[in-house]
Amino acid sequence: MRQSLVPGSRPVGVTGQGVPVIGFGHVPGVAPVAVARVPESLPVGPAGGGAHTHDFLALFYAHRADGVVLIDGRRWTVTDGDVFVIAPGQVVSLRDPHEEVATDGWVVWFPADVVRPGMSGAYSSWRAHPLLFPFAQGTDRAQRLRIPAADRAGWVERFAALDAELRARRDGHQEAALAHLTLLLVAAARLSTGVADQLRSSDEPLLAAVFDAIEQRYHEGISLADVAAELALTTGHLTTVVRRKTGRTVQQWIAQRRMQQARLLLTETDLTVAAISRRVGYPDVSYFVKRFRADHGVTPGQWRDTALPTR
Repeated sequence: MRQSLVPGSRPVGVTGQGVPVIGFGHVPGVAPVAVARVPESLPVGPAGGGAHTHDFLALFYAHRADGVVLIDGRRWTVTDGDVFVIAPGQVVSLRDPHEEVATDGWVVWFPADVVRPGMSGAYSSWRAHPLLFPFAQGTDRAQRLRIPAADRAGWVERFAALDAELRARRDGHQEAALAHLTLLLVAAARLSTGVADQLRSSDEPLLAAVFDAIEQRYHEGISLADVAAELALTTGHLTTVVRRKTGRTVQQWIAQRRMQQARLLLTETDLTVAAISRRVGYPDVSYFVKRFRADHGVTPGQWRDTALPTR
């Protein structure tokens, strides 16, 4: 449990408290899901298990464990059969950087947009999606779910199947990997059925409103001022709150949502790059290409060319 950074990830900023923010590393043609066996490779952030947060969702299953992890400063014991769900923005660290929390287990991490629009179109944000309810928790709610002993072997099999699919990268691996992930999310959602109503009512209302506003208008020329006006807040206050809680600005979240939709349209439609640029809120196609290359290391056209063989 001493991995320096999540494989394929990259630092993208710091929170208002100086906590590093780790971003998911998207790669063209590769399923936007990552999985690792514990303790060989556990994404604990900066070297030594220091405090960090991230812009993706993480699901950690401790098959054999005896240790402690800190989530948003709260101490959690980790024992056999524990499942921890960690949402974007939550701060994770180890009590002891040299402690081996789990001797056997798995972790999977993925961006929220892995739940495809076809599944989540009826929901205003990922926080409202039934399969992602376990992640839609604030700092004071439960982070740990318990797997009955009789079901633990099945959880190991699900993680192992996902890992095998991602390693082989055969034709159709993206669809297969997302199917395996969905099975894991269904299993986690069933474990937390009893707290679903609590999660609906206890989500942080301001952040939820911000993401809902972005979801409704990201394809327009929406700005920080537009979001602030919609929420009846000053731009300064909105910037401070969002940056402090998530490590990113409102403008960065708007750009991330636009890039998410751009990747989808590039791989699943035949629209021109110029048409996609307009659809995701960038009237200037040259600026869109520049932003896309800065975020992904390739142009939109190169992303499409790489992803096409796996469609």
